[in-house]
Amino acid sequence: MTGGWRADSAERPVMEGELQYHIRCGKGDVNRYVLLPGDPERTDAIAGEWTESRFIANHREHRTWSGTIGSVPVTTCSTGMGGGSTSIALEELAALGADTFIRVGSCGAIAEGIECGDLIVCTGAMRRDGTSPDYVDLSYPAQAHYEVTAALVEACERLDVVYHVGVGCSTASFYCGQARPGFGGYMQSASRDRIDDLRRAGVLNLEMEAATVFTISGLYGFRAGAVFAVVAHRLKDTFRYEGIDKSVRVANEAVSILASWDALRKAANKRYWFPGLLGSGRS
Repeated sequence: MTGGWRADSAERPVMEGELQYHIRCGKGDVNRYVLLPGDPERTDAIAGEWTESRFIANHREHRTWSGTIGSVPVTTCSTGMGGGSTSIALEELAALGADTFIRVGSCGAIAEGIECGDLIVCTGAMRRDGTSPDYVDLSYPAQAHYEVTAALVEACERLDVVYHVGVGCSTASFYCGQARPGFGGYMQSASRDRIDDLRRAGVLNLEMEAATVFTISGLYGFRAGAVFAVVAHRLKDTFRYEGIDKSVRVANEAVSILASWDALRKAANKRYWFPGLLGSGRS
């Protein structure tokens, strides 16, 4: 899906046919619940587990499918790497009606007791992403929505996967920003203690997008969460590309769980979901 140019506004450009400029999706293409992997190919794996799926668009780093999990409408759109392209995807998906976002990514662990192949459900992120400061002062928290976090934890339990829950750190750079040496061994002195400092603060992992997703979603009144497959452990200096399939299954299961909770909340005429809604007296 390519579309033609429509010259009307440089502030929020759209393509002919009302397609969003970067993701090339239009009205009716995007559902409420959206899964956000970084890798475009991961959208294929995500949609491959759905009851029904249809390919929508592929432009730059943004590859999009929509379909259903059972009877629940769902979309997946890749963000590419880093906060900049992630913010673009989220802005344009929101313009088409999305309001619940689950980041489905990979990460490097920096805490003890975590292994490659485990999952991390992220409750909040340090805002070193380089993009969220363009939206709001750094004192504003990048926190996951409690409903999405609870759904991800429930999904991990249902699928019997090894998982950890806690705060991560989003960076704007995979190399120097995550205390890896740059070309030729380049490194600033502050980087040498970065991982130890983060560990002392109880940070579990490093990645590049959660803070952007959490911050923008919080500002706009959306719900967001994140689940990461651990593919690297910086303390052990190990790298194994494992757990991606588990993160995909957990994210899809979490969408089904959220949809069921949203239905309970609506039936009870409640603004917020809470565990008591699961009791037989309220369902």
